[in-house]
Amino acid sequence: MREPKDPEYLSTLERGLSVLRAFDAAHPEMALSEVATVTGLSPAVARRCLNTLVALGYVAQVGRRFLLRPEVLAFGSAYLTSMNIERVAVPPLQALRDQTGDSASLAVRSGRDILYVCHIPTNRRIRLGAAVGTRFPLHATSMGKVLLAFQGDAAIAAFLAEGPLARLTERTVTDAEAFRSRLQSVRDRFYDSALDELDYGIVSVAVPVFGPDDSVVAAINCSTSTTRISQDELVRTRLPLLREAATEIEAELQRWPMLARSLATV
Repeated sequence: MREPKDPEYLSTLERGLSVLRAFDAAHPEMALSEVATVTGLSPAVARRCLNTLVALGYVAQVGRRFLLRPEVLAFGSAYLTSMNIERVAVPPLQALRDQTGDSASLAVRSGRDILYVCHIPTNRRIRLGAAVGTRFPLHATSMGKVLLAFQGDAAIAAFLAEGPLARLTERTVTDAEAFRSRLQSVRDRFYDSALDELDYGIVSVAVPVFGPDDSVVAAINCSTSTTRISQDELVRTRLPLLREAATEIEAELQRWPMLARSLATV
């Protein structure tokens, strides 16, 4: 992202996007004052952003409240189609799901979170659902630790300096030195497995996906319920399949380097 003082940086665009991003599961519809509070914008600026988004068809106004319209889906659809996600990631992840019965996903780092770019769900019910666009705290997920581990010591130091590691369960790693040690283990083994760290009853294992320049661009995982399989058995049986899937995706990224560049810059 460009610095805000860059003369090419449009603050008005930033404000409009911040209004769109303010709507989520906790805020499906909001009054003007609520939008201003969530975004940190003044009511006058928030009102102008909302009125513009209403005129463009991305936001609807019902009485004094605002909510997103389906038109916003066009942004995500444009990314998925232009970057050939369905061709590159879906086949190997679909094969993983079919072979194991687990959900299979590809995610990238987005700030202090991971962002799901491709997700093949399991047919079984799990406590914590995911979909394309879902975000989870990076430090509490196997994919997040894989992504950060291979970004180097400077990236790890910057991540830890940004703030504390929130405790989501009793098993979430919140101590900075323990987290550093965990990431070193990931670099040594080229995988991570998380048990009850993001939420209780969820176990996962993840491996890195490397781009044409040998830098990590994404991570893929298998995730399932702890009632189905132990952590040790998950690692033993899923790790070879995940590594095979990662190799397939990496081969496709050689053919579609624009996707590798896109994933690496999120």
